[in-house]
Amino acid sequence: MAVPKRKMSRSNTRSRRSQWKASAPSLVACPNRNCREPKLSHVICPSCGTYDGRQVARPA
Repeated sequence: MAVPKRKMSRSNTRSRRSQWKASAPSLVACPNRNCREPKLSHVICPSCGTYDGRQVARPA
């Protein structure tokens, strides 16, 4: 297992951590013609309950 030879400075640590950013989730329009609500990709639509053109869950 790799072990660092020297202590990493505070500025180097913080500059490395500055690249760790959270990105906003990409939303797509629901393919249901009656709904068209924004939803996460590959997830059941929370407003109409459809997935891949099929009714999977009861609408909320």
